[in-house]
Amino acid sequence: MVKKTTLKIKSMHCAGCAVKIEKGLQKLKGVKSATVNYASNRATVEFDESKIGMKDFEKVIKDKGYDIDKGEEKEKKHVHMHHHDEVSELKNKLILSIIFSLPFVYFMLAHLFNLPNLESQTLSWLQLFLIIPIVYAGRSFYIIGFKTLFKRNPGMDSLVALGTAAAIIYSLLVTFFPNTFQGLYYESAAFLITFILLGRYLEAVAKGKTSSAIKKLLDLQAKTARVLRKGKEIEVPINEVKKGDIIIVRPGEKIPTDGVVIDGHSSVDESMVSGESIPVEKNKNDQVIGATINKKGMLKIKATKIGKETFLQQVIKLVEDAQTSKAPIQKLADKISYYFVPIVIILSILAFLAWYFIIGQSFVFSLTILITVLVIACPCAMGLATPTAVMVGTGIGASNGILIKNAEALQKIQDIDTIIFDKTGTLTKGQPEVTDVFAFDKRSHVEILKWAAIAEKGSEHPLGEAIVKKAEEENIKISEAKKFKAIPGKGVSAVFNKKTILLGNRKLMKDNGIDIRHVENDVRKLEHEGKTVTYVVTNKDLIGLIAVADVLKEYSKEAIDYLHKQNKKIVLLTGDNVRTADAIAAQLNIDDVIADVMPDEKAETVKLIQKTGKKVAMVGDGINDAPALAQADIGIALGSGTDVAIETGDIVLVRNDLRDVTTAIDLSKFTLRKIKQNLFWAFFYNVVSIPIALGILYPFNGFLLNPAIAGLAMSLSSVTVVGNSLLMKRFKAKIN
Repeated sequence: MVKKTTLKIKSMHCAGCAVKIEKGLQKLKGVKSATVNYASNRATVEFDESKIGMKDFEKVIKDKGYDIDKGEEKEKKHVHMHHHDEVSELKNKLILSIIFSLPFVYFMLAHLFNLPNLESQTLSWLQLFLIIPIVYAGRSFYIIGFKTLFKRNPGMDSLVALGTAAAIIYSLLVTFFPNTFQGLYYESAAFLITFILLGRYLEAVAKGKTSSAIKKLLDLQAKTARVLRKGKEIEVPINEVKKGDIIIVRPGEKIPTDGVVIDGHSSVDESMVSGESIPVEKNKNDQVIGATINKKGMLKIKATKIGKETFLQQVIKLVEDAQTSKAPIQKLADKISYYFVPIVIILSILAFLAWYFIIGQSFVFSLTILITVLVIACPCAMGLATPTAVMVGTGIGASNGILIKNAEALQKIQDIDTIIFDKTGTLTKGQPEVTDVFAFDKRSHVEILKWAAIAEKGSEHPLGEAIVKKAEEENIKISEAKKFKAIPGKGVSAVFNKKTILLGNRKLMKDNGIDIRHVENDVRKLEHEGKTVTYVVTNKDLIGLIAVADVLKEYSKEAIDYLHKQNKKIVLLTGDNVRTADAIAAQLNIDDVIADVMPDEKAETVKLIQKTGKKVAMVGDGINDAPALAQADIGIALGSGTDVAIETGDIVLVRNDLRDVTTAIDLSKFTLRKIKQNLFWAFFYNVVSIPIALGILYPFNGFLLNPAIAGLAMSLSSVTVVGNSLLMKRFKAKIN
């Protein structure tokens, strides 16, 4: 059985770390896919649990020099609570490092401006004393750096550990053998560790902000619930609510979990789901969603979904999965990051050897070059360029009711040139109403409605529901039929009072040999008005017609017009007849119409359009259109409330607002633009900084980069990339 799990990995400090772990997991037999995200420190593994398990994953991760953080599982903490702990720990380390680095600032200024200073040997021992707590603050660099180096998987920590260790070891030789060695490097090591800790702290804070959308979603959830137990109202923590519990929700309180109203009447603020500020009226048997707010009356609710089953938790899971996934554009950065650290180590050694043995510079000069090259190189910025932008982009989507299930979908939707829309429930409200009833052979319209309602009573099709609703409005008694049968794409059949009732479209009539030629003019007229016509037959006798109209959704026209402005071709794909489809298409100015398509033929139609070279998005209700959504390059499922089609399509529009299709495309373009900016700056930084660190400017103007400044520049490059991603929060939807 294929299972999916998410692991939190400790101590990843560069993109190279993530790529190495990812490749190790992917090589395991039984692993279907593995993705490691440096920005979120999480690995997502899809695997066959009959062949492989958690111990195998843990072994691979440990072999690479890292560990799985089991605290989340044991303490049942959420990932964001762990992130808060990580930031606090980094802050404490940074403060300790700054306190003991401050004296080095004076020593440096004293040297530059001839200020009063200590005798050289005393200064040497004092600096040794000061560097010890700084090394302790940055101990993780050495623990992880040398651990991964010895396991032949060096990462960014290895570069920092090698660079600062080289500086400290040489300084120790100067301290203990002052007559043999000259020049202290304690100062460089102190500033390096402090600056890199500063960079890590700022990066961690910024990374936390990239996933603020999830934190906001978590904050929406009620912390307690008032349940009825043994006839008494008691308040319990939300995680103690059980399925079937009766919950009392008073005015102004959050509804604790998904459920159904069993008593009471109220209006509920569902803006967190729909984006609509107007409260929704709730009566007995109506469904309610956890984290929405009860406005007026008291409600008694039966809990139907708890924990991970609730709508809110499903949304959080979707966003987390999207933020852990990788966009195709990240592959280049991952490939470079994988080889980056070993190449930098080799470069630093070659540079040292060249300056010392070939050019003839001093040992101290050559050592400065080696340390500077080690610490200025930064695969971190490359590793953060894509995932931070994806995290912010998917978060923005979620806050706008657009659930983007993976980074690939976020990148690909901007390339779509053809968008296919289903009709019923997508472009239209999906709640059709009976507009016309025609009765033949002196029968009354009541009789026609009666026969039709009897046949449709067992149907869940929107057209059938409209007919039954109309019969109920006219107080027609609807008897139970026998042998009910739904005929996909055609209609229904049933037996009542020994009469066989057929109710459906032309295809059903043709299949059963029913002559409909004499009513074709009436049918065409109705269809040109955008109405769907249902033929009513008893015992092979056509007794009437029922016309049903489905009104357009409020923003369908606006959404289609905007997509046309974006040069998208719009196609209407429906099982309805050509005339009805054409009428809808005319109202919306749709380019192409493909009608009379059976449900199982929709995916094949999508495939045929793709074969012409088009990049296709399919927009449907996420259930009936599932095969077509899966076939399309991007499947966009419409979902509302607790009926969100979590398993269908790449993108879910929670609010059922078609304008969100255009917003998703705009967000994709905006996110990809930020990713390209981030990658440019990350590559530009390394292309410029590494040659400078190698000493390329020294022969021309005598400039030699200080290792401490190199460390600061390396740290700030990562912060710059994350900061640029955070600027995405300014994104505003153009159409709504």
